[in-house]
Amino acid sequence: MKPVSIYTTQTCGYCKMAKEFFQKNNVEFQEFDVGTDLEKRKEMIDKSGQMGVPVIMVGEDMIVGFNKPKLEGLLNILAVA
Repeated sequence: MKPVSIYTTQTCGYCKMAKEFFQKNNVEFQEFDVGTDLEKRKEMIDKSGQMGVPVIMVGEDMIVGFNKPKLEGLLNILAVA
């Protein structure tokens, strides 16, 4: 499986939904809290060109926001009806 990382803040509802999605589907991920980690905040802005979270990296693919269908596709997760 491709490495997964997520840039978050403590107050972000969509970040929480994305992390719950990963946990429910047994996807290992690395989390970076850009609210407290200024170096990771700069890295996220440099990669994505914006300041909104979550920014999710699946390998080299970037998703800005919580886009469940796109995540399912990138991670080869079958959608549950």
